[in-house]
Amino acid sequence: MNILVLTGGLSPEREVSLSSGALISNALVDRGHRVLLLDLYKGYNGPLPRDEADYDLLFTNNANHEYRITEVEPDLDAVRASCDNRGSQIGRGIIELARFADVVFLALHGALGENGQLQATLDAFGINHYTGSGYEGSLLAMNKALAKRLMDADGIPTAEWISCPVDSNAGIMIEETVGFPCVIKPYSCGSSCGVSIVEDPSGLPAALEYAGKYGREVLVERKITGREFSLGILDGKALPPIEIIPISGWYDYKNKYQGGATREVTPAEILPEKTAEMSRIALRVFGCLGLSSYARIDFLLEESTGKFYVLEANTLPGMTPTSLLPQEAAAVGISYGELCEAIAQAAAVKKK
Repeated sequence: MNILVLTGGLSPEREVSLSSGALISNALVDRGHRVLLLDLYKGYNGPLPRDEADYDLLFTNNANHEYRITEVEPDLDAVRASCDNRGSQIGRGIIELARFADVVFLALHGALGENGQLQATLDAFGINHYTGSGYEGSLLAMNKALAKRLMDADGIPTAEWISCPVDSNAGIMIEETVGFPCVIKPYSCGSSCGVSIVEDPSGLPAALEYAGKYGREVLVERKITGREFSLGILDGKALPPIEIIPISGWYDYKNKYQGGATREVTPAEILPEKTAEMSRIALRVFGCLGLSSYARIDFLLEESTGKFYVLEANTLPGMTPTSLLPQEAAAVGISYGELCEAIAQAAAVKKK
């Protein structure tokens, strides 16, 4: 197949996406496919072909891509400046190349790539052969407040929460409702971008300022103390859960993507009945939010009660060297290359 791998974009998770895209491209080439790897924002800089045969020549069976994630979130202003501060988030040639490709592999995380906007745009151009969920499920999962409301209505356990604007009244609202300790998150970011754990009121100003970089509304949750897990869904089936154990601190941006910062145990060392419970809840979340193809659901197991709480659903899970979904797939004998190919093939059958 000719597979267009879209990566990068204008997201706080840009570097995670660049790493995922590089590895996915290499794996698909190793599986015998022809790949074109492009940054969603920067687009294709060469001359666009005039006929179908010339489009075919842009895809290659040679790949040796690599991208190393830094310890800090990317400078998106610098990325914009490199493209003359172009307003469009979809670069030149992306739509034309996506229309030609057999599969559009969305190696994107956060923002346009994961919030449903790109999926809706592709749908509008008659391009439905992209990986992952459609625009509706992507939107619902990415907007943390919407996802919480839907899960609450469906009886899916999530931590007590409120949403509030980042303004002078936020501190009073948080103290009178959720209280402390609490977790403050932007509405629509992943990879722990903009997330802070606040132990007491003194930590609120910095946490609100940090989350406010990514939007003027924040989600505030009661802090759950306990073990952290993640469980992937692939082709409608639950994969073995993985336990996430940071060496120090909590599972923030640095600990997620720097090798050796976190210990991950797959399959998680928990009782079989707890694994079954987590799988049932994950599949309920998958259905509740209208997801398809694959996803990853994150959990906390509260130490004091033994109760699972859903943190969030990820519609385009990370595919970096330290990412969770590939480790879970490997636990049932699915190699990284096989995982990438399975995701691609699920999209290929949708092409009209």
